[in-house]
Amino acid sequence: MTTIRESQTIQGVYIAELAAYGDERGRFSEAFRKSWFPQRHWERIQFNRSESHAGVVRGLHYHFHQVDYWCVMQGEIRAALVDIRPDSPTFRATQIVPMGGDALVGLFIPVGVAHGFAALTPTVLTYVVDNYYDSNDEYGVAWDDPTLALDWGVTAPQLSARDRANPLLDDIPLDRLPDMRQSAKRGPDR
Repeated sequence: MTTIRESQTIQGVYIAELAAYGDERGRFSEAFRKSWFPQRHWERIQFNRSESHAGVVRGLHYHFHQVDYWCVMQGEIRAALVDIRPDSPTFRATQIVPMGGDALVGLFIPVGVAHGFAALTPTVLTYVVDNYYDSNDEYGVAWDDPTLALDWGVTAPQLSARDRANPLLDDIPLDRLPDMRQSAKRGPDR
């Protein structure tokens, strides 16, 4: 049976420890249920797939209008999280979550938690979001912000031009960051 536990580091982040059932043919795991995360409405669901080569770093990204739920289908990643909600009791807290390989977990990322990952091996990451893609809801924080000191676990990361251009967290005015009210919003807002 899958166990859902809240992060001890960042409020509102949940880790789903996925149950695996196996035999000589392989194994089966249930990867996602809406009922695991009742704090969101899940009226709109978009299911995405990302493929990355070893050494790729994606992020840090954040949104005002969607949550993410990640599950690694192939390979291994280090998921990097930063609470950027100024009114959060865990504001500026960081966390690294190993995923894939022996770490059979899902990761619920609320609004206002910047997120990214480093692919340690060739990786297939699937993720469910609770709103349809909107380019106006795509924001970022510098992956290598020295005040965050994230240990990505890769030495020569490959990044997109967009991710290389993201600002430092201290360069983003506090009133331009998501807050806890947006994190708690249950239904679609547009």
